[in-house]
Amino acid sequence: MPSLCRDCLSTFDDARRCPRCRSPRVITHPELCDLTIAHMDCDAFYASVEKRDNPELADKPVIIGGGKRGVVSTACYVARIKGVKSAMPMFKALKLCPDAIVVKPRMNAYAEASRAIREMMDELTPTVEPLSLDEAFMDLGGTARLHGRPPAVMLARLVKRMNDELGLTGSIGLSHNKFLAKVASDLDKPRGFSIIGKAETTEFLRPRSVRLIWGIGPVAQDSMAAAGIRTFDDLLRWDRRELHDRFGSMGERLFSLARGEDGRRISTNTPVKGLSNETTFHEDTADLDILDGHLWRMSEKVSARAKAQDKAGGVVTLKLKTSDFKLVSKRQSLRHPTQMADTIYRTARGLFDQVSGRGPFRLLGVGISNLTSDAEADREGDLLDPGAGKRAQAERAADSIRERFGKDAIIKGRALR
Repeated sequence: MPSLCRDCLSTFDDARRCPRCRSPRVITHPELCDLTIAHMDCDAFYASVEKRDNPELADKPVIIGGGKRGVVSTACYVARIKGVKSAMPMFKALKLCPDAIVVKPRMNAYAEASRAIREMMDELTPTVEPLSLDEAFMDLGGTARLHGRPPAVMLARLVKRMNDELGLTGSIGLSHNKFLAKVASDLDKPRGFSIIGKAETTEFLRPRSVRLIWGIGPVAQDSMAAAGIRTFDDLLRWDRRELHDRFGSMGERLFSLARGEDGRRISTNTPVKGLSNETTFHEDTADLDILDGHLWRMSEKVSARAKAQDKAGGVVTLKLKTSDFKLVSKRQSLRHPTQMADTIYRTARGLFDQVSGRGPFRLLGVGISNLTSDAEADREGDLLDPGAGKRAQAERAADSIRERFGKDAIIKGRALR
């Protein structure tokens, strides 16, 4: 059975240790050299960047997020062992892990690291489909002839380069379609490399929870549980018509995924329609300070993704879900496309002020759409907002200062909420 050493990248027949370097980090799978669809997910990306840039944090629990009234953006694995999770209120996270070091997000540093990783992926294949700053799909079909090595070897080389050159780690999922590749990448984090082959797909999925399905949220899970569907084995008992009658268009997708089928292609040519960030609160809230703090942090994240992709948006969108599950969506067109956190935040806050009385809210999201290149972004001298150009200059200057003198050189007051 083909095997691969993740340390020296040697390939050999079935063995528990690499015969060349004696490393135990060996992958063995019958389809190791045949599968071409991959998902790479960085390990605790924001926290890993902070630990890389500040070695004093290396072995300590680190939480990336706002002040005590904010939420967890991400947490390192040391903090996760204590039960800290993304989107958890900060006060709960600090109760679970009182010795955690809380670090304010540095979105520009994360965007820069993301660019470097993307350049490495582009060297492997022209078919890269990023999902966010820290994860992407890759189709390595046909690349074995180019590199002279199977896709699995090149993927192991990718994460090795990320560690050696960038000081960051990632986990790989390798399979025969996008759904299973993404499932695989989460099986053995951190520093994982997991494979789901064609031959084992059905037996692999059968006992597992339908929560593995990307995009199936708590409401959909409750609906499926009410129908007696908790595992993929439960799904297999339903035929296509029954699933469609019960769940509408989602039923068609469930029928295919229950069998490990996913016909979606990985393509860089698919236009990105928008960039967004949202969070669902553990408890509904109408607290304006808390919500305003979320608006700013989300605007920063959307801004960082736009800057990383050299994009700008001409429309800002605000998304809210009330405590009775009613969805509220507001949008505003801009005079000029933007990638500035300040502009996104100010526009989103204006939209929020129009609907804030409908709270409390259980979900909040901010996004930009009508994307263009950043060449025409954030023009100075807007007659309707004379200060826009100066604020954009100030934001760029602040970004540069943080890069030079550290993440705490400049902190927005609203980021502490």
